[in-house]
Amino acid sequence: MPRPNPARRRASSPEPVNIALTEFTGSFDNPGALRMLNFVPAGLPDTAPLVVVLHGCTQTAAGYDAGSGWSTLAERHGFALLFPEQTRANNPNTCFNWFESSDIRRGSGEAASIANAVAAMVAHHRLDSARVFVTGLSAGGAMASVMLATYPDVFAGGAVIAGLPFGAAHGVPEAMQAMARPTETSPRLLGNRVRAASTFTGPWPIVSVWHGDVDRTVSVRNGDAVALQWADVHGATRDGDVWRNAAGVAVVEMVTVDGMGHGTPIDGLDGSAAAPFMLDVGIGSSARIAAFWGLAAAAAPRAHAPHKAEPRPQPANPHKHPKFDVTGLIHDTLRSAGLMK
Repeated sequence: MPRPNPARRRASSPEPVNIALTEFTGSFDNPGALRMLNFVPAGLPDTAPLVVVLHGCTQTAAGYDAGSGWSTLAERHGFALLFPEQTRANNPNTCFNWFESSDIRRGSGEAASIANAVAAMVAHHRLDSARVFVTGLSAGGAMASVMLATYPDVFAGGAVIAGLPFGAAHGVPEAMQAMARPTETSPRLLGNRVRAASTFTGPWPIVSVWHGDVDRTVSVRNGDAVALQWADVHGATRDGDVWRNAAGVAVVEMVTVDGMGHGTPIDGLDGSAAAPFMLDVGIGSSARIAAFWGLAAAAAPRAHAPHKAEPRPQPANPHKHPKFDVTGLIHDTLRSAGLMK
């Protein structure tokens, strides 16, 4: 398993701001009332790819970009970026509402806003509609799961970082339970949730899943569930750290970072920078994800040995589990659900 240097896991500096992002001025229906920003490198050719980036709770689009380095990668490898941004009017902690039924259905709420903005962005900048991808952290990761499930015809691939599988919760109480102590669900039932979210029959998006194994905000078992959900949808077979389809193509990967808590793993290279929930553990997830999608050449990480992606057994008494401080867990969960500052 990748093992971070504990001395470099967190930063005390304020969230960085990236001034490269600008308001997206294209016209689109916005039922979820989200703000949209974008970054289009100068001289970007027609039919370039598009990556949609979803920030986590308490973050901004610009702050997440500055921490994750996506605009640097876009400049280097030639693709456009769309950054949906949550508003405090929608959620007091700026979490995407991945647990609200009205926001996670095709054609409704925040999911529809993102899909409509993608269509407008593709048309406005003459991008390649067959190479659109989505990634996100935490609530943004859970919302990336929503987008992949409800609009699989729009996205060629996705990446879920410290997020949850599609359909994990409907309403705040279920969200709290799913984040902290997810209910064991079979891969087939997980896959059925995706298949029921649209009339699409494939080819399905490829999915990269990232999670820290000591994440106290969103249990790492949620990362396992995301991988198993999409492996079932693809009918893929596990091959070490990836799942391959019948043609032998890797369609799902799972990277579990040993000793890492809640956040996006970065390596301080390629424009990434440590900040709250942007954890410099020597592993640049943004570049690795772009390579998995085929948008960039694979780069050798400073440390990499993905954990197995099988469901983890649940302890008989969660209150006695050594990795869980119940009071702290409740507070973290309330903050991530947007119910506590």
